[in-house]
Amino acid sequence: MPLFFFAVLALCYMSEVMAIRTSIRSGLQYAGKIAAENAYERPVLLAGSIEEDLINAVGAERLDRSVVESGSSGVHCEKSYMSMNTGIIELRASYHVYLPLPVFGNVVVPMEESCRVKGWTGYERAGFLAEDEETVYITETGMVYHRDYHCNYLELSARMVPAKIVEDLRNESQGKYYPCERCAHKGTGSGVYITDYGDRYHTSLSCSGLKRTIYAVPLSEAVGKGACSKCG
Repeated sequence: MPLFFFAVLALCYMSEVMAIRTSIRSGLQYAGKIAAENAYERPVLLAGSIEEDLINAVGAERLDRSVVESGSSGVHCEKSYMSMNTGIIELRASYHVYLPLPVFGNVVVPMEESCRVKGWTGYERAGFLAEDEETVYITETGMVYHRDYHCNYLELSARMVPAKIVEDLRNESQGKYYPCERCAHKGTGSGVYITDYGDRYHTSLSCSGLKRTIYAVPLSEAVGKGACSKCG
């Protein structure tokens, strides 16, 4: 009898895993359709937008009560990118599922769903995108590319410091902080905002200089950019 109940339990979890994989794959296809429609106006792919569209399609509540580890926040699409040469969008959703099976304990299994769509950008020129080409991460104004999506240079760590001591502070590269061209004219007040690796101080937390948009692109399309000294 114990073996019979164990087999039934394993079958139930197997069915749930197949159901969640189907749901995430469908959500990824839905996100790909939206990205394809917007490809002409926005020829780059935002991983955060793909994740948001996928979660909206599947349902955050469905993911939160599923076997996906961390629920809706456990699905990541940071490896997704679009080729600016061909308009081909490569979508990848990675996550982990946990199986609380008796005897074996909690088993965590990595999973990944993927699909490829063509952006609505016109004729496709073949031969530009290699099947196994490495994905790197760039910003709108950055001069380097990053191999690690969670590189410290990409993840801004803003904090407030007293304005009267900012001239004496140094960033992680031992550089000074200078007034931000966007918000310094509004006055410093009693406190300003700085980041560990930036070289500007800001008077407003909502300043665009404290926000960073990250794009995932094939390495071959990071033309003119050098490798990050920390993760490259």
